Amino acid sequence: MKIVVLDGYTENPGDISWAPFEALGELVVYDYTAPSEIFGRLEGVSVCLTNKTCFPKEVLEKLPDLKYIGCLSTGFNVVDVEYCREHGITVTNIPEYATFATAQMTIALLLEIANKAGHHSDLVHEGVWTRGRDFCFWDGSLTELYGKTLGLFGFGKIASRVSRIASALGMKVLACRRSEITEEMRKADPQVTFTDEETLWKESDVISFHCPLTPATTSLVNEKAISKMKDGVILINTSRGPVLDEAAVAKALKSGKVAALGADVVSVEPIREDNPLLTSPNTYLTPHIAWAPKETRLRLMDVAAGNLSSYLKGSPVNVVS
Repeated sequence: MKIVVLDGYTENPGDISWAPFEALGELVVYDYTAPSEIFGRLEGVSVCLTNKTCFPKEVLEKLPDLKYIGCLSTGFNVVDVEYCREHGITVTNIPEYATFATAQMTIALLLEIANKAGHHSDLVHEGVWTRGRDFCFWDGSLTELYGKTLGLFGFGKIASRVSRIASALGMKVLACRRSEITEEMRKADPQVTFTDEETLWKESDVISFHCPLTPATTSLVNEKAISKMKDGVILINTSRGPVLDEAAVAKALKSGKVAALGADVVSVEPIREDNPLLTSPNTYLTPHIAWAPKETRLRLMDVAAGNLSSYLKGSPVNVVS
C-alpha cells in the first residue's frame, strides 16, 4: 500500500523519523504540495496525510481512489468532512497531542509580557547595562502576577493545565465554557472558579483563549467585548487567530485599554504585512509554534501512525468524518 504525505516539512523538517509510517506501507513524503500538484501525487492512492493541504469538495470529487485522509493536526477544517462522510472517506485527526506544549507557550507569552526577559536580554547584549551606573535597570513596567486574576475562555485539557500553572504562580483562576461544566471537572480543578462570560470579561486581569474556532467564537474579542474588560487587561491567544477581531484589538492596544497581547496565532498565516497587530504597541507575536517542540511532534507522529494502523485493521480511531 502506498502512503503519501503531502506537506511533511512542518511536522518533520528532518529531526525525527517517519519510521512509524514506513512500517505500514510504501511511504512517499513531499515537503510541500501546491494545489495543482495534488491530483498527480494522489492518482491511484487510497491513503494520504495532510497538515495544511486543503481538500475541498471540488478536489475530493477528482480523487475517486482516496479512502483515508489523516490530518497531522488537531484541526481538520482543511478537509470537507461532510463530503468525506457521504462518500465513505475516513478522516482522522490528532486530539490533544499538544496539551503540554500549548499550556507552556501560554505561560511563556504571559511571563514575557510580565517580566520582559527577552527584551531585557536584548538590551544587555546591546550594552545598555554596561553603560549604566546602577547595579540594575529596567525598561518599562514589570508585573507581578501573584494575586492577579486569570480568566480562561474555554476549558479543556490545555486550559486545565494552564490553570494549574497559574495557580502555582499565585493567580486566581476564573473559567467559562459554552458546554456543560461537570462535577468531575470541578473536582479535577478545584482551584478554578467557573463563571459566565460577562463576569470573565469584567473581573479578569489576564484573559487567555482556549476555544475552538466556530461561528460563535469568530471575532469573539471585538469592540463590544473589549469595552466590558478591565482597563489594562492582558490578552493571550494560543487557540485560533480569528477568535480576535484584530482591528479592534489593535485599536485597544493603541489606546491602552488592552495593556498587552501575546499571540501564537493570527487570522491569516503566515502573517500578512498589513496585519494591524504588527504595528501595535506591547504586542508579542510568535509564528504558530506552540505545537512545535520535538517531543510534541514525536507524539503527533506516533498518534497519527496509530490512527492509520487502526484504520487498516478495520477499527479506526479519532475519526472526524
